[in-house]
Amino acid sequence: MFVVITLVRGEERSSPARHDGIATFSTPTVMHFCVALLVSAVLCAPWPSLVYASVIIGLVGCYGIAYILRVAFRTRGLTQYTPDLEDWIWYSILPFIAYGTLTAGAVALHPAPKGALFAVAAGVLLLIFIGIRNSWDVVTFLAAGLDKES
Repeated sequence: MFVVITLVRGEERSSPARHDGIATFSTPTVMHFCVALLVSAVLCAPWPSLVYASVIIGLVGCYGIAYILRVAFRTRGLTQYTPDLEDWIWYSILPFIAYGTLTAGAVALHPAPKGALFAVAAGVLLLIFIGIRNSWDVVTFLAAGLDKES
């Protein structure tokens, strides 16, 4: 993904439409992978109490929800590309569900850790699946040259 975006960016650096597309579709995908790594690291740390992990994961989940809402707003404003239902599902709806699940799991982590850990794991796993799928989507879209402006 990084190589393809670098090659495509090298062709035409000044296009605002290209920047909007990368900010809308590529950057959130990288963020999903980073969040999965961060949550995994937080849960591996030897906290004296689950409250600390709960607070950090809850903040990450809340930030993710706000970020996805911003991405959805940016997606609505695209002028060079019209997202279809599949784009809305994979780039907005499913990430919103993943971050919501992460937040809910974080809230329940201290009072009910067993079930909450399943929720956190489900949210993280969904983010990884979304990231893999969306990486492939962006790379094939860019590599096929479909983003060339007419």
